[in-house]
Amino acid sequence: MRDSGGRSTPIRRHGAFAAVAGLCIAAISGQASAGGLWLYEQGTPDLGRAAAGRQAEANDAATASGNPAGMTRLKGTEILSGLQPLYPINKFKTDSATTTTGGDGGNAGSPAVVPSFYAVHGITDDLKVGLSLGSFVGGGLDYGDDWAGRYFVQSIDLLTLSASPTVAYRLTPWLSVGAGPVFVYSKLEEKTAVNNFLDPAAGDGQLKVSDDAFGYGGNFGILLEPWEGTRFGATYVTSVELKFNDAAKLRNIGPNLRAALDATGVTGSDVDLKMKLPQQVAFSAFHQLTDDVAIMADVNWQDWSSFGKLPISVDSANTRSFTADLNMKDTYHVGIGATYQFLEGWQYSIGAAYDTSAYSDKNRIAALPVDEQIRVGTGVQYNMTDKITLGAAYEYLNLGKGRLEQSNSLGDTLSGKYSTNEVHFVNVTLNWKF
Repeated sequence: MRDSGGRSTPIRRHGAFAAVAGLCIAAISGQASAGGLWLYEQGTPDLGRAAAGRQAEANDAATASGNPAGMTRLKGTEILSGLQPLYPINKFKTDSATTTTGGDGGNAGSPAVVPSFYAVHGITDDLKVGLSLGSFVGGGLDYGDDWAGRYFVQSIDLLTLSASPTVAYRLTPWLSVGAGPVFVYSKLEEKTAVNNFLDPAAGDGQLKVSDDAFGYGGNFGILLEPWEGTRFGATYVTSVELKFNDAAKLRNIGPNLRAALDATGVTGSDVDLKMKLPQQVAFSAFHQLTDDVAIMADVNWQDWSSFGKLPISVDSANTRSFTADLNMKDTYHVGIGATYQFLEGWQYSIGAAYDTSAYSDKNRIAALPVDEQIRVGTGVQYNMTDKITLGAAYEYLNLGKGRLEQSNSLGDTLSGKYSTNEVHFVNVTLNWKF
């Protein structure tokens, strides 16, 4: 059966990905993703649809983050919990234009398990409050100390924890609005080898930056329900500015190079690594095609052109700054998906999505080697009781094989492409209704 909003009754069809709030706070600081920064994989049931329809579906507590206006569709109290293992494979292959010695870096990605938490509580039929804990931006790569691109990056980890309390109100039977602040804690650590070209007998040195930062923004949404079984959702997520100002840590720097860096004033100086997590505008549509089949689609824009600075390096004896702008460009996303209730209490989901590249050809860097992205997801949900739903989903994320070409004034050049650049996600979900 379905209610007037198109939701299954008396048993919910969807599970959710999350962990209890305490576990989330303790564990979310683990690596969130490899290669790409914006995470559509937020521990939600729509992993099985590659997040298609997120702003319009509004069928579980994850809507507190995906579109806070959608909370008005939920009754009582709902909590989502679960775990989402991920396995990244990021393998670079150098070509003949590479000038430095060293290997290809192996698999720079490493497995991780990421939890998240969503809850919605009804104050009245029209007024709802919610809470989301998780991570929507992050990344980590470790190429090792001896790979050919070590003078551009050896390892980098950008880890985040986001918390967002939200509120929603139904203005009319067909229009709801919602909003809430987004608080972001982030930890950044980056290591890069230093070419001791003035003191070759010293071998490689190393430059390291490690710092944390706190920022805040907002999440705003509307939900339109013009007729039964059809919904349109739109959200605006503001940018979040993070300022990392750690003093540069230099190790094993030869005396001649250190003297040169002392003369420019960068030795021991703060490394200005300001980042602006991109603002996003997203639109989704959901339609209940039949009693058993629903279809959904979405499109969004992300402002990566204002992201900021990320790589650290020493590229000459006259170095006056360890950082440089990334010169990224805005990206666009489209996704489609569907669900099918094939047996009583069982639902199957499938979906795919595409994101344009944030770089022009060959402009990407080893610290953030994303290209255009393709996602394909599938999943299943099982209603155990009218209060508990179990689910499992899998998504394949291809980060592209885009070419990379980085050079510095010392004549160091890294050139090649990513022969394998992908992430495999699995989530096991549990949904409670109270």
